[in-house]
Amino acid sequence: MTLDFKKDWLPHLISVAVFYALIVAYFSPLVFDNEVIFQTDILKWEASAKELMDFREATGEEGLWTNSMFGGMPGYFISVEFPGDITNAVVSILTLGLPHPINGLFLGMVAMYVLLLSFGVRPAFAAVGSVAFILNSFNFLSLAAGHNAKIWAECLIPVVLTGLHLAFDRKRLLGSGIFALGLMLQFKFNHVQITYYTLIICLIYAAVRIVFLWKNEGLPSLLKTAGFLIVAGLFAIGANLGRLATAYEYSTYSTRGAVTIESEDAGLDKDYAFGWSNGIVESFTLLVPNFYGGGSATPLPEGSASEKALRANGIDPNQISSFVSNAPTYWGDQPFTGGPIYGGVILVFLAILGIWAAPKETLITFGSIIIFSLILSWGKNLSSINYFLFDYLPAYNKFRAVSMALGMTLFAVPVLGMIALERLMRSKDLRPFLIALGVTSGILLIFALGAGIFRFSAPADQNYPDWLVDALRKDRRAMLQSSAWRSLGFLLVAGALIYFALKEKINDLVLGSGLFVLVLLDLWTISRTYLNEDSFQKNPSRSYFAETPAEAEIAKDQGYFRVLDLNEGITSAGKASYRFQAIGGYHGAKMRRFQDLIDYRINPEISAFVSKAQEGEFDFQGIESLNMLNTKYLLAGNSANAVFENPQANGPAWVPQAVLPVSSNEEEIQTLAEIDTDQTSTLSEEFGTVPAGRGSVTLTAHQPNRLVYSADMSQEGLVVFSEIYYPVGWTATISGQESEILRVNYLLRGLRVPEGSHEIIFEFAPKSYTATKTPMIIFQYLIVLSLIGGLYFSFKESHGRV
Repeated sequence: MTLDFKKDWLPHLISVAVFYALIVAYFSPLVFDNEVIFQTDILKWEASAKELMDFREATGEEGLWTNSMFGGMPGYFISVEFPGDITNAVVSILTLGLPHPINGLFLGMVAMYVLLLSFGVRPAFAAVGSVAFILNSFNFLSLAAGHNAKIWAECLIPVVLTGLHLAFDRKRLLGSGIFALGLMLQFKFNHVQITYYTLIICLIYAAVRIVFLWKNEGLPSLLKTAGFLIVAGLFAIGANLGRLATAYEYSTYSTRGAVTIESEDAGLDKDYAFGWSNGIVESFTLLVPNFYGGGSATPLPEGSASEKALRANGIDPNQISSFVSNAPTYWGDQPFTGGPIYGGVILVFLAILGIWAAPKETLITFGSIIIFSLILSWGKNLSSINYFLFDYLPAYNKFRAVSMALGMTLFAVPVLGMIALERLMRSKDLRPFLIALGVTSGILLIFALGAGIFRFSAPADQNYPDWLVDALRKDRRAMLQSSAWRSLGFLLVAGALIYFALKEKINDLVLGSGLFVLVLLDLWTISRTYLNEDSFQKNPSRSYFAETPAEAEIAKDQGYFRVLDLNEGITSAGKASYRFQAIGGYHGAKMRRFQDLIDYRINPEISAFVSKAQEGEFDFQGIESLNMLNTKYLLAGNSANAVFENPQANGPAWVPQAVLPVSSNEEEIQTLAEIDTDQTSTLSEEFGTVPAGRGSVTLTAHQPNRLVYSADMSQEGLVVFSEIYYPVGWTATISGQESEILRVNYLLRGLRVPEGSHEIIFEFAPKSYTATKTPMIIFQYLIVLSLIGGLYFSFKESHGRV
């Protein structure tokens, strides 16, 4: 069989070229001008990762442990590389050399295109679904915030489902190879919550497919397919063995894992997990972008009701300009939001069309994904279901920001919509089209003409006078109405194109091209509101991390100590981590014991210290938790005189005069409030009894993964180190003899040191990293080889010899 280049290759080459051009055009400052997106979360990550990256550059080794935040923690979720890892090369090849993170968007377009082709959608329509999947506001809001791993994980969902779909269509080798590739890369980008959602999508797809195939395929065939997919999944796990093993190891000791204070619950607190719950009615932003007023800080148009009210009440022009530039137009109940989650009115309409036009199997599969993901996104606003899922759905209580489930919605909508359009154009049946158009346009007309049914009140309104609140409500109403009319306009133009195509007045290519332009214009203009030319900078790190006089003052001290930035707080921007070993930091999964210390000891101590400091009294003795963490400097501002040196900091290590046995975590953390940690130490009974000793200990060398001390003990006993206790991976030797590391003072390390002079060495070499490196690389090559084999045999089967 010979290949027809024009039919078999050209449409796909054109589509891929268009996808590439769109990404390059949107992100031209990044591609051509060497600028980067100003992403606050990435800058915070950069601060936390700097120690590890500097160590890697200087030594060629992995530090694996960082002292740059929260007193010390594993670096598994911060910055870790594996020698021989080929996934970066695979990504570079698949994305044609586009830079990170926008290369994920390009791959997502191509992946959705391939997925839709595998469902029998013609190329012109598949391209429309691909653009809709990537250019929605959810992706660009996430990108602007710096949620790069989330973006990548989302963009890999169609890769995973393509493999699953092909495997169920009896292309088992090719399908399992693609399935393994998608999972391998998704595990690489390490966004567990999106991978969890991907698993839900796969389970729904597989369950529906099995029900529909059961009679025709039979059990042996389905078991064979399942076998291929299970092996592919195991390969993907093996290809990320180091990442998964270290993550699993750490999860036990993080805030997502086992409890330490017995009155707490495992996992996350419900209030924390459901803090970002999407409103039920707020889901209409998928159809009408400014339904809920846009973002928490949105520019108002000239002549807005708020501007007129401010002028009428004699407000200073500068204050008026500042207010209308960042007006609180959002009236939902989320704490704050960067903008609406808009999926595109045309794609939502086509998904609604799927109720009448899509194949039953497709409708059940992707309709179920849409409904279930919406339910999850509503969180506390549908507590009767979501609290039950939080308590009983395996591992679900490890995640927060449930509105992230809308990523599943935004994946399923274009798939269902484009399959529905494909079936509609094959049947040429006007009835489902007219019903769907009537339903969708009717909803939009209700919002445009009947917006007065909503109150437009927001929790933030209590901060403003009544006259300004009234004006804000008028502006919110105007935004909803204007946005509804806008959506209706796009819908009617798209509807006209589809109508003419059904009547065979225009061909499929014209229809696909017209819808492509409409969807592109619709989503591009909305997403451009939240990520535009103002989002790019030449070198944001240079200004963000510019050394302040206060930091320069601290940098004069070349010793070993920690810093607390009182302006940032404990869980904050984490800028102090960029230059110093810090008490605070920025991370989604702190060590649970450190979080306990924050809640029970550090926060109350800081509050009391600040209150006294404001009255001129600096009670350094009252911050015992910070003292035992060797917090030598406290920052209260950026000027040099805003640095406060703590004379009570305990130093890197010390020998306490008394050791108090404790029988529970509650008792131990309460005891810390009652002792001078420099003189007295607590020790859990699980570690036996250790006497108080006498002597001195000095830190002589330090790296992230290695600490060396010189001890001179006149009497055997306990030595306390101002380092965070982590029960896995750390080893300690005393004069070459391995010694058990004890947990003291709730979360610090301790050793029983014999009498005499000794060299003490702590080293961090967890087996979860060291023992998994080689098999991980082997599995990566196996996946690549299986994918190549699958492509070869599939091509040979489809086209024969050419």
